[in-house]
Amino acid sequence: MSELGTLAAGSRHDLRVGLSPDAPDAAQFEDSSKGDYGYVHSYETSSRYDGPGLRAVLFVSGCLLRCTYCHNPDTWHLKDGTYVSAQQVIERLRSFAPALRQLDGGLTISGGEPMVQIDFTRRILAAAREMGLHTAIETSGFLGDRADDRYLSALDLVLLDIKSSDPETYKAVTGRELAPTLRFAERLAALGKPAWVRFTLVPGRTDDPANVEGIARFVAPMKNVAWVEVQPFHQLGAFKWKAMKLAYKEENTPSASPELVKRVLDQFRAAGCNAR
Repeated sequence: MSELGTLAAGSRHDLRVGLSPDAPDAAQFEDSSKGDYGYVHSYETSSRYDGPGLRAVLFVSGCLLRCTYCHNPDTWHLKDGTYVSAQQVIERLRSFAPALRQLDGGLTISGGEPMVQIDFTRRILAAAREMGLHTAIETSGFLGDRADDRYLSALDLVLLDIKSSDPETYKAVTGRELAPTLRFAERLAALGKPAWVRFTLVPGRTDDPANVEGIARFVAPMKNVAWVEVQPFHQLGAFKWKAMKLAYKEENTPSASPELVKRVLDQFRAAGCNAR
């Protein structure tokens, strides 16, 4: 059993490793506490990037994808997070909930992958809803089959990362299969669950026009998708790979040029997507 720690404020850009060395592997994790406890990287309280209004963002630990361009590889493993109680998270959130409501904001749970710790994140989302906060998760959708109707009912918005439309490209950049993400996207569309689709634009990896076109054609008919957000690759997480002694394939990958970003935005818009 991991030692109980204290929920830490900070930034998604902070490096945090080895804080819970006895934690189970994320791939085999089963929440025996039924959501009472979980593993957290950090939280932020003033994001305007992770959903509407001013957001508190909770970064949980654990992810089954291994994206070559991941900005936060220190959220892959539960052992690198802090073991905290859900009640501690809820009470911290309650302290600034009035300000979040006043600024039309709420709570976003990111990661890592929120659905690795599905009972823990569901409990926090449900509490946030009881506080009158808008709720969202940022997810790859790879574990979408874990999200039952009760979980989805605690969500006002899903920020869904669709990293590629081509199965081979998806496997090359994430190490996983594409089909579960597309299946989850289709389920959200069928339910009318509000979603923003996020696409990380990585030169030489995901920028092929056919790859972008495939995502655009898939998303365009989905009336629940308010926005497609193009996220240009950057190197802000490169230091984490070095510090963790991980082989970083994107060491020499440039940031996306303004011209490339415009081309991709134009592709999404031409297909009928609201893109930004």
